[in-house]
Amino acid sequence: MFLSNNKILITGGATGIGLGLTEKFLTEGNTVLICGRRAAALKAVSGKYPSVITRVCDLSIADEREQLYNWISSEHPDLNVLINNAGIQEDLPIHEKAFYQQAEKEIAINIEAPLHLSSLFSKLPSLHTIMNVSSGLGFVPIARMAVYCATKAFLHSFTLSLRHVLKPKNIEVIEIIPPAVNTELGGHARQGFAPSVNEFVTAVFEQLKEQKTEITYGFSEGMLKAGPDERQKAFERMNP
Repeated sequence: MFLSNNKILITGGATGIGLGLTEKFLTEGNTVLICGRRAAALKAVSGKYPSVITRVCDLSIADEREQLYNWISSEHPDLNVLINNAGIQEDLPIHEKAFYQQAEKEIAINIEAPLHLSSLFSKLPSLHTIMNVSSGLGFVPIARMAVYCATKAFLHSFTLSLRHVLKPKNIEVIEIIPPAVNTELGGHARQGFAPSVNEFVTAVFEQLKEQKTEITYGFSEGMLKAGPDERQKAFERMNP
């Protein structure tokens, strides 16, 4: 993938890793579109970066995903990069009354949205790259975040297959696999032990320049390469 002169859609691009990617792609000379559920967050980004194109979209709703694609195909048919970044993380015990309702939201945004959007946007004639943002927790889960971790394991597996399936169409599929990064994902900042968004995004771009298709950092690099015994030991450390 060339890192400049692209038109890129980043889902969940107004906060966290999505915002970090938005800022970095702008500095590399790209046109960036972002979508998200919160109009105020999108407005804050466009206020700071007037060139960013925004659209309010609830990716948990299939009809809104289709509307997003139809808008892109009509107004931005030269879009060539899709980044499936949007995700939510719940920390709720399975015996809690709201567990299943919250799990449905995680599955809709973390699984259904990237599947649906990948299917839709792969039909866009100009598209040449799809990036899926998974997680190191897809390899070794934190049990209290079981659904989130499972959705990221699913996305990793799906991305492997997607890369193979789309190769004949010359669509490159890249997986970005973050460790814990200092964002507000799940409502908890990770100050003191997690890398900053800027640190992580800098590492992402270094690896993109090397033409890597699996982008890792720190913990996620180790877990991607780890064998079953190492992953079991990591699981025991993370779930005392």
